[in-house]
Amino acid sequence: MRFPRWIQDVFRRFGLPVLVLAGSGLAAEPASALAHLTGVDFQGGANRHFGQRFYDRDAVNYVYAAANGEASRMRTRFELRAVPAGPQFLFLEARDDDTASACRVRVTLNDVVLFEGASSFPNAAWLVRRFALPGGALKVGQNELTIANLEPAGVLGQPPWFMVASATIAGQDYRPPVRRLPEFKVALPREERTLPEPLPAGAKPGFRWRGTKGWMWRPEQYLAEIPILAKYRMNFLMNCYTSMCDIEHRRWGEPDCNRWWEPLPETKKRAYEAVVRACQRQGIEFCFSLNPNLTSRRFADPDRPEDVENLWQHYRWMQSLGVRWFNVSLDDINQGIDASRQARLVNELFRRLRAADSQAQMIFCPTFYWGDGHGGDAAPYLRTLAADLAPDAYVFWTGDRVITLRITRRAAVAYREVVGHRLFLWDNYPVNDNQPTLNLGPVSGRDAGLGDVIEGYMSNPLCPQNEINRLPLLTCADYAWNPRGYDPARSIGQALWHLAADRAQREALRDLVEAYPGMLFFGKGTGFNPARERFQLAASDSPEQQTAWLRRQERLRDTLKAAFGERFRDAQETVAADAAWMKRNLPETR
Repeated sequence: MRFPRWIQDVFRRFGLPVLVLAGSGLAAEPASALAHLTGVDFQGGANRHFGQRFYDRDAVNYVYAAANGEASRMRTRFELRAVPAGPQFLFLEARDDDTASACRVRVTLNDVVLFEGASSFPNAAWLVRRFALPGGALKVGQNELTIANLEPAGVLGQPPWFMVASATIAGQDYRPPVRRLPEFKVALPREERTLPEPLPAGAKPGFRWRGTKGWMWRPEQYLAEIPILAKYRMNFLMNCYTSMCDIEHRRWGEPDCNRWWEPLPETKKRAYEAVVRACQRQGIEFCFSLNPNLTSRRFADPDRPEDVENLWQHYRWMQSLGVRWFNVSLDDINQGIDASRQARLVNELFRRLRAADSQAQMIFCPTFYWGDGHGGDAAPYLRTLAADLAPDAYVFWTGDRVITLRITRRAAVAYREVVGHRLFLWDNYPVNDNQPTLNLGPVSGRDAGLGDVIEGYMSNPLCPQNEINRLPLLTCADYAWNPRGYDPARSIGQALWHLAADRAQREALRDLVEAYPGMLFFGKGTGFNPARERFQLAASDSPEQQTAWLRRQERLRDTLKAAFGERFRDAQETVAADAAWMKRNLPETR
């Protein structure tokens, strides 16, 4: 395997060779390192189920509770020709799950326990910790490193889990390679411009439908954003299918949270009826969405009449309110991936909707909803969908990848040709997947000609921070209205100008965006937190540098409070939580 690019850059900077050892899973490290492995060098674990890229790392593995068998432990082997004299250590780069309690783990080298107990790693950032190797633990020849989750109970895909990015065996002088994050700068505009950028005379909007969805939002959050959508020329709002689950009483992911076969509580129905009415007053199409098969203990089966009826009750209710746009999502599931059966379920709902209203529209989010449609299991699935799905249905597509820096017209054309239906872009930005971070920079990397191929554009937002989500959302509105005139730098400057009342507020928002410019700028995952990452990276410089990042975060917290009071409280809470986290993670000697 190769080192990540950032490690290769460090090697070249200091004149060190970049070496690949074929077949061994080991790559050259500075002289003090005996072995360096990434998470994907570990066998077992669970990344074969859910992928290897998480939290801005490209090659991770992770272990779930012991009840999950092989997914609860992972092991890797490395070979040594000699064991040097002097102390040796395991440098483990890892992180705990996203709950308050620490996951119990065991780290073993050649049957010698190096650590056992509650994880000493943070739950919101990567950290490298050093573990001393007892004398005789390392051997000439084959060595085996094992990491196991000791928690007895937990389902696959849910906490408790423990994640590993890399493991290095080295002497006490070894230092993990120093990384740096680039700085993002916002130029404050001198004056306000129309937002979105006006179209040339006679030109049509880039996308016919332009809007956003929720992300586990509550009714009051949808209501708060409807006036913003209308003001900035957006005309589409879809509820998050998780919003229709029992998120009021259960943690998302529990099998009993998604009980799609039951009627919604009357109080919840009244609340969402208010959302629909608010959209209708503002000229916004409300799209009703459900995903019956995600983390549910009961899959919707098109061959079971009672399943179809139970699902239909929700769509019938929404149609009775005058709703004309509907969605069935079957994304992110790991069973029931049968395009023909999925199409039958969607078609039956669509048939009933059209029987009552010839203008009813259906958008289906398939299980393979990204890429060009030509690779692996996606191609036969999408070809079947092309043949079996109702011709008038739209299909959601997220772009060249699920989370992607670029969304290209080429990939859109290729995917549309395979799936054989009209497309609606589900743009996974500025979504943070309910992680403790913000993605606030402008949307970027979306081809200007996408609207020639795709009719609709839908941004996927932050959760739970719907109010500060307006900053990147306004840039999405700017792009979707006039993609050929879109300028990300101009757009983010105008977005903060439109959301600020005076210079102090503009400067506070500028500082906030520069602290959290988002995964598109860094090329990272949705949960990447640059504030915490900079603090962690400063540990390799000096104690004073870590303290300086803490002070900067505290100033940002205080500036936002002074400028906005209770406004943008969602962002203020995130900034304050990061400052508190930094303070907790300063070594006691500082």
